[in-house]
Amino acid sequence: MRYANFTDEPSVNQDDFFMAEAIKEAKKALALDEVPIGAVIVHGGKIIGRGHNLTEQLNDVTAHAEMQAFTAAANFSGGKYLKDCTLYVTIEPCVMCAGAAYWTQISRIVYGASDPKRGFTQLSERIIHPKTDLLSGVKAEESTRLVQDFFMSKRNKT
Repeated sequence: MRYANFTDEPSVNQDDFFMAEAIKEAKKALALDEVPIGAVIVHGGKIIGRGHNLTEQLNDVTAHAEMQAFTAAANFSGGKYLKDCTLYVTIEPCVMCAGAAYWTQISRIVYGASDPKRGFTQLSERIIHPKTDLLSGVKAEESTRLVQDFFMSKRNKT
């Protein structure tokens, strides 16, 4: 894994823009009473895949936002590899999603909030492809607030 080199990376404004799109996806999950996590995949400055959590709707533990976005992007591009693409996701990917990102050979992962309980960096940052650049903390506060508010509302209902 390589850490972001800002001289070679998209501008902060571009990262903010696409993370805002991932947050829109998270809000779609929230509207479905799913854990509000969203993702978009970008190639050449254009979104080629979108996803949000659908684990409850599909009764599928693997229906995470990233997995939905990987499938959409692969279908759009006609291939399973996502080289020269960036994954924007509101929360740090879990081990499963980081492993899937490895197999896509995605060039860059940008995530909002860290996940100290289930995030892949808690186990090992080597789960992602060694050529994948990683950037965290983009719109982290808003991403965290969405998830925290969701779980707070669940606790208050019981």
